[in-house]
Amino acid sequence: MAVIPTLHIGSQWGSVRDDYPEEQDENPLRGNWALKADYMLSVIGFTVGLGNLWRFPYLVYKNGGGAFLIPYAIMMTFAGFPLVFLESALGQFTSLGPLDVWKVVPIFQGVGIMSLTMATIQAIYYNAIIGYGFYYLFSSFQYPLPWADCSSVWGPNETCRMEIKERLCNVSLPTGGYIIIKNKTCENPITSKSSSEIYWDEEVLHRSTSINHTGRLISNLVLCLFLAWILIFITVARGIKHSGKVAYFLVTYPYLGLILLLIRGATVEGANTGVQFYIGGNSNISKLADIQVWKDAASQTFFSLSVALGGLMSLSSYNIFHNDCYSDSITICVIDSLSSILAGFAIFTVLGHLAHDIQLPISHVTYSGFGLAFIVCPEAIFHLPFSPLWSIIFFSTFIILGLTSEVVLVEVIITTLEDKFPNMLRKRRMQVSGVVCIILFFSGLLLGTQAGIYWINLLDEFCSGWGLPIIALFELICINWIYGVNNFISDIEMMCGVKCILFRYWWKACWVLITPGILTLMLVWSAIFPAEMTYGTIAYPVWSSLIGCLVIIFCFMWIPIIAILEVKFAEGSNFLQRFRSSFKPASDWGPFLKQHRTKRYELQEDPKMSRLRALIAKVIDGKSRN
Repeated sequence: MAVIPTLHIGSQWGSVRDDYPEEQDENPLRGNWALKADYMLSVIGFTVGLGNLWRFPYLVYKNGGGAFLIPYAIMMTFAGFPLVFLESALGQFTSLGPLDVWKVVPIFQGVGIMSLTMATIQAIYYNAIIGYGFYYLFSSFQYPLPWADCSSVWGPNETCRMEIKERLCNVSLPTGGYIIIKNKTCENPITSKSSSEIYWDEEVLHRSTSINHTGRLISNLVLCLFLAWILIFITVARGIKHSGKVAYFLVTYPYLGLILLLIRGATVEGANTGVQFYIGGNSNISKLADIQVWKDAASQTFFSLSVALGGLMSLSSYNIFHNDCYSDSITICVIDSLSSILAGFAIFTVLGHLAHDIQLPISHVTYSGFGLAFIVCPEAIFHLPFSPLWSIIFFSTFIILGLTSEVVLVEVIITTLEDKFPNMLRKRRMQVSGVVCIILFFSGLLLGTQAGIYWINLLDEFCSGWGLPIIALFELICINWIYGVNNFISDIEMMCGVKCILFRYWWKACWVLITPGILTLMLVWSAIFPAEMTYGTIAYPVWSSLIGCLVIIFCFMWIPIIAILEVKFAEGSNFLQRFRSSFKPASDWGPFLKQHRTKRYELQEDPKMSRLRALIAKVIDGKSRN
């Protein structure tokens, strides 16, 4: 009687194939990248994102100019590169997504769930930011640009000023950026805003006074958000072979846009001033004595490479087994760093022209994040000749930088679902993609309200500032302290070939001590010196910070919950045996395909066969009960 279900399930399992893997794929069950270039472009698109455009240039200027590149390079070597290599190697070795790879240390499978949860949250609010980019892109197809003067588009506003250079008194700048002017030297102090800021606050966001006032849904932002999700669905619905081809355009276009902006910025007056403030003769080497500079360098390296979100594991899991992921990781880190520097040159040449045109020091027109992307840069662009053209180039570059990262975040979710339910979902890729995109779209509707920008800022601060470093620290501890750094290096050498003795010593030092130490110091520093939660000059209420903490707790709680369940159902006759067993790799841990299970994996069973036997056991058990 057992023969019938065995044959039936065996044939059913054999038919569980992605519609898109091809016969020549090394892994016909999951599929592989059609070309190495598809993989590299997809990873570069994931790592090079909005942070390279709107955060890195400001940090360079803030932290001593060119001197900041010294701590940045050191942190890239000792913090960023080790994490990129670890995640890439882990995904490639197992050919599994960020959830199933944690069978290496079963008691910490909750780390994979935490990573997946963080990727989901970031996918929700990241696409809302892309929606803002679409709004500005569509608004750029008119002349003059709608934020170029104090028009009646948003109604009369007595605080609006058309030209910054018309003010007659000294400027005092709050943390919200250069564009809010509180004139304390005049007899009658006034507060004025640039037309670009009023356009951002009142026409785009319809921003409420604080996060306490949710307000209504902004229909235009909801439509832009929906458009962003449509594009994500089109890109991911047909699998990695399709998204890999789309990456040829999505990844190369931003570089074209940045180069065009750099050329335009370099040919206008004031460009040299911008470059000098960015990375030139005004560099301040004494800034290196400030520990905050090193903390900024570490955090920028960490966030720029998009580690701990599962994206690197998901993308590398589609590599062939013997791909040289070590060289790939070096290339990825170098390109990411050079992309950040290029973006800085493009931004600061344009800002230099703005400072020259309005006759203000460039320090008064420099800001980070939303203020740079949606207030300062739009104002700088309308000072350029043929401003609508440059606005279209800038915001299309902004959108595509965001989309390339967003595609991978959604791919993380889809890959995880397909790995957990291959028999049900892998052959229904398009339907799964549609359901995921629809759920995430509706989950992000709160971000399309008048208080949406406050929620985006809140989620980004807590998830990126706290959640991701915690995940990365757990990854390093689990792989190198529990599974064993020697075992992991041996796994890497199975894929990439035996390395020299210095290779082992270097990665033992980084993965066991240096990189975990840097992450620990980042978290401790953030806990001792917490930044006040604000949006510009608007402080957040206490309850909103509590919600941010609850989000982190929700993501983190899966680690102890899964650990308890794993110990309960682990092999062993008593608690101590089950506890010890839960720290050992699962019986099917190792390379996905049987032909790669050599050396110490030869006696272990084929992962596909273990899953097949589990399915057979369930069917037999069900029949026996009937």
